[in-house]
Amino acid sequence: ISSNFIHSRDKTCRKCFVINLIRNESERAVAVGTVGSGWSVCVRAHGSVVKSEDYALPSYVDRRDYPLPDVAHVKNLSASQKALKQKEKASWSSLSIDEKVELHDLKFKESFAEMSRCQTVVGAATFFIGFTALLTWEKRCVYGPIPHTFEEEWVAKQTRRMLDVKVAPIQGFSAKRDYDKNKWKT
Repeated sequence: ISSNFIHSRDKTCRKCFVINLIRNESERAVAVGTVGSGWSVCVRAHGSVVKSEDYALPSYVDRRDYPLPDVAHVKNLSASQKALKQKEKASWSSLSIDEKVELHDLKFKESFAEMSRCQTVVGAATFFIGFTALLTWEKRCVYGPIPHTFEEEWVAKQTRRMLDVKVAPIQGFSAKRDYDKNKWKT
């Protein structure tokens, strides 16, 4: 671990403790470190400093596979919303349907039905496009060209040869042929 500090015009970057310093050919430096008690990332390229978001803190997400987010959608409540949150602590039978919907909207941005509209359509379309691409790739690259034995001329010659040799004359292929009239039996 290196104990170097990044020196920049920005005062917050001087407090960064460098854990990893990487230099590339263009002399741009990337430094990862801590600021105070929380984790952060500082990137110095061409003299400017950019700080990323702190991903260690809980955040709100609307996902079907993660139904209860860590924090509520609305973080700063108004006076009427605070009164509604106090009313929520009492019996829910005293709440109207509109108040229940408003409480839901404070906690969640979208319902399950709203979340799945676009995602279902895009997901299904992406799946079918990918499956079609896979089949096209398989046909072109894996199988190669169709053998000459599938051509109509070859199949006609093969059928004629099988009839001449009388393949399976009792119940098979040749049994369905009338050799006297030179036609298929109906």
